[in-house]
Amino acid sequence: MAERDEIARSRRWVVKVGSALLTDDGRGLDEDMIARLVAQLVLLREQGCEVVLVSSGAVAAGLVRLGWNDRPHLVHDLQAAAAVGQSVLVQSYESAFKRYDIATAQVLLGHDDISARDRYLNARGTLHTLLRLGVVPVVNENDTVVTDEIRFGDNDTLAALVANLIDADALLLLTDQQGLYREDPRYNPDAELVRNCDVNDASLDGMAGEGGSLGRGGMVTKLRAARLAARSGTETVIASGRRDKVIASVTGGEDVGTWLRTGKQPQNARKQWLASMVQIQGSVELDAGAVRVLRESGRSLLPVGVRGVHGGFNRGDMVSCRDPDGREVARGLVNYSAEDTRRIMGSASSEIESILGYEFDEELIHRDNLVLV
Repeated sequence: MAERDEIARSRRWVVKVGSALLTDDGRGLDEDMIARLVAQLVLLREQGCEVVLVSSGAVAAGLVRLGWNDRPHLVHDLQAAAAVGQSVLVQSYESAFKRYDIATAQVLLGHDDISARDRYLNARGTLHTLLRLGVVPVVNENDTVVTDEIRFGDNDTLAALVANLIDADALLLLTDQQGLYREDPRYNPDAELVRNCDVNDASLDGMAGEGGSLGRGGMVTKLRAARLAARSGTETVIASGRRDKVIASVTGGEDVGTWLRTGKQPQNARKQWLASMVQIQGSVELDAGAVRVLRESGRSLLPVGVRGVHGGFNRGDMVSCRDPDGREVARGLVNYSAEDTRRIMGSASSEIESILGYEFDEELIHRDNLVLV
């Protein structure tokens, strides 16, 4: 059995909480459960870890607040319930964290916010800033305008995308099951729990496949989420949120739930994912000093090191970085458009705002979004 030291060393966590844990048999949010979860997250933070919370439960909370006894079928009714429930859900988390003098921030995302490259950079920058400020981001799908989550219960996928977004070390999917079983425990009480397995092991598909009963229990989306998170090197654990002190147990490296291993070094995995996600839209020519900094120091690319711009790229596009002889040395997601890059190239980062009238970032390409070639 693989040791879970790698899990215990994780410092940046995405924790996803499912609706089944948060709702009290259709009677709205379970405030006691929220209080217990928050207390565990606070302890995790006190150990020096960063936490992003992805939480379901908005629709269920909205149904109660609106006085609806049955879940509606019309999409607009579901979206209305989500809109009402979002405020209830976030208020519950805000009140629970406030007891520990910790601020929260509501972050509503759609998949386009992460797949569209300019929005990707904006969302990434916001989440990183919130973590730096010690705020706990509470993330949910923007159900008011997006129907995918309402239809398919896809917050597992959203949690994985957030893990990609912030370079999370680990993703914890809390559910009402102990983890992924080799057979459905509802029909076989002696079914074996998968303690750990490579996330890309083909045998997992049969355990949580579309045709199996576990797929209807949500494990298929959790397996997909784990594989998506693994693209940027994030380890995934599926565990029961009803287990006492489950977050402490998982983050402490105990043999709890199902660990789906990536088998890759996180940085290498992220670089592979980043390099494959978009096509090259243009290029920037660097001076010799900038080339040396990228190759030897692994630092970000600043405007001062750029001496030429080619192509018509936009913020968030993948651009090629070339040396004075035209050889490609790196590629990455650029923080400014080609037009703006031409205006600030050769300038110090401190001059960006005075030249453009605004400043997204002091780097032209941040090192986390840069791949050496």
